Amino acid sequence: MLDLDLTRRDFLKTSGTVLMGTLAITTGVLSVLAPSQTWALELTKLDKATGQTLLQATRHIFPHATLDDAVYALVVKDLDAAAASDDGVAKLLTRGAAELNTGAGGDWLAADSDKQFAVIEKMAGNDFFEKIKGTAVVSLYNNEMAWAHFGYEGDAWKEGGYLTRGFNDLNWLPDPPADASPAAFSAKS
Repeated sequence: MLDLDLTRRDFLKTSGTVLMGTLAITTGVLSVLAPSQTWALELTKLDKATGQTLLQATRHIFPHATLDDAVYALVVKDLDAAAASDDGVAKLLTRGAAELNTGAGGDWLAADSDKQFAVIEKMAGNDFFEKIKGTAVVSLYNNEMAWAHFGYEGDAWKEGGYLTRGFNDLNWLPDPPADASPAAFSAKS
């Protein structure tokens, strides 16, 4: 049996294209759900520059200032999977990233946020933009890290439904009228 002394860093250096990052928020629900403070995403079809461009483009299309890049990286993962299974998607994403660079005068990622937004805003509605948007609306908002960030508790069915979980409580209003939050429904009533 071979004794290989392979570190994580060595593995990442030899295992294709990898996007990496560190969780910006070290406390809170997201940090509890994440297995570690550092994340890495191996890309199977797209190169690192395209992956980084897609991550930043997704941030502009679905802007959440406090949502960590690790959640946006899940969108890139799904786009990479789509590109790996369909050469047309791979070409679309690669060409779209190149168009962003052209629109920014060379390096879209190096441009300031306002310039990046202006360039991607001009692409709104084209196939590249729509592919990111269509993938992101599912990938971004259908995962537990995003749910935790936004305070969404998940599927109410697993918790017994909405009737007994305050679906009609208005106690978040400053001075709700007493009849605004009726007594909880009871199956015994």
